[in-house]
Amino acid sequence: MEQFNLEKLDKQKSIHMIGIGGISMSALAVILKTDGFSVTGSDFKDSSSVQNLIRQGIAVSVGHSPENIKDPAAVVYTAAISRDNPELMYAKTLGVPVVERAVLLGAIMKRYETPIAVSGTHGKTTTTSMLSQVLMAEGLDPTILVGGILPSIGSNMHIGKNEYLVTEACEYCGSFLKFFPKISLILNVEEDHLDYFKDINDIIDCFHTFAEITPEDGALIVNGDDKNALASVAGINRPVITFSTEDKMADFFADSIAFNGNGCGEFTVLKNGEFYMEAALSVPGPHNVKNALAVIAAADLLGVTPESIQKGFDAFGGTKRRFEQKGLYNGARVIDDYAHHPTEIMTTLKTAKTAGSGKVWCVFQPHTYTRAFKLKEEFSRSFKDADGVLVVDIYAAREKDTGLISSRELAEEIQKHSHNAQYIKSFEEAEAILKSKANPGDFVITLGAGDVNKIAEDLVAEKNQ
Repeated sequence: MEQFNLEKLDKQKSIHMIGIGGISMSALAVILKTDGFSVTGSDFKDSSSVQNLIRQGIAVSVGHSPENIKDPAAVVYTAAISRDNPELMYAKTLGVPVVERAVLLGAIMKRYETPIAVSGTHGKTTTTSMLSQVLMAEGLDPTILVGGILPSIGSNMHIGKNEYLVTEACEYCGSFLKFFPKISLILNVEEDHLDYFKDINDIIDCFHTFAEITPEDGALIVNGDDKNALASVAGINRPVITFSTEDKMADFFADSIAFNGNGCGEFTVLKNGEFYMEAALSVPGPHNVKNALAVIAAADLLGVTPESIQKGFDAFGGTKRRFEQKGLYNGARVIDDYAHHPTEIMTTLKTAKTAGSGKVWCVFQPHTYTRAFKLKEEFSRSFKDADGVLVVDIYAAREKDTGLISSRELAEEIQKHSHNAQYIKSFEEAEAILKSKANPGDFVITLGAGDVNKIAEDLVAEKNQ
């Protein structure tokens, strides 16, 4: 594992961060500055994140140039930075540590007594946020790093005391293998990021390696209903705590699950077969019952009381872009959701069906050509709970169009199975169709990790004008 020791760096020199405006990099920059390090950075464009860093006294250059790097102690870059980036190429000639963002986060984790890493193909942001809310309710004041905006802290980060750190742990490019958690959560393990992983077995192996990073005096908290998650911890010589909504033999089991009028779960929690607490959530969907069980297992391990757990659940109404209610349009609830994997899409649409009796209209923006191509069959079967699906062009993100797949083809595949899909060329056309469809009691949902959320925002803004 790549070694990077913050304690050995000269604090009189800066840590330069390439791509500092990203949601994770910006949070790490603030942590470093708070810890007394000098920080500089650059990003390819100006943004609210960049301006926020500047207001906090961090020098940020817009645009990438070797001239931005001035005698640094170390250089940190994001995975999105290309290998021919002029700053990165120059940094490698300086004879100082040059490390990827995940290596820096791993080094920061070492500075905390109990670092907690939340991993899984889905649910990381919600579960990290929910666990953070529970720990805050107990008064533990954790440092929080989350991949979305948690409304209670008004940010994607919070700097707390030096005992607890809660962070998401992403498997893409093996990033989480550079972490040093004391407690690791594995929510689920499915096929994704197939531009990096060969297949599901490769992904399971990666999670297995991640599980082995957890120290013997730590613990693994694992979804007992997910066969791949269980396979990832098979043979691990670490304490394993399981949670389940299906197997009463799990360490934490949700019994008597019901959903209120808003689709939020209410259930009895059994610990080792014995009553532990009654739980009621403020976020909708069956998937959040599993997320909550993972949180309960972690909180119990840390000595948090059931009363504080429920207090945290009461305060947690979700994070930005995770079944986020943006407002109303013609009486229909307008929802934006980050879902960009087939399982996430099915979960989001099922949540809408559970939470209401009206029709469900959605706009789907596929995220990356690789994912759309390799999971085409899975995507085609993910929209059965929608009454209408508008598929807009693929959001390329880090990729270039290979010509292997298009949104038009994906819409045709969905149409074969669900008979509810059509390809739409523009956001404007999609908005017009949604306006003609939306009625009181319906859901209008934008799905995707790109910029499709603009449609939801436009609909709500127009209604409020």
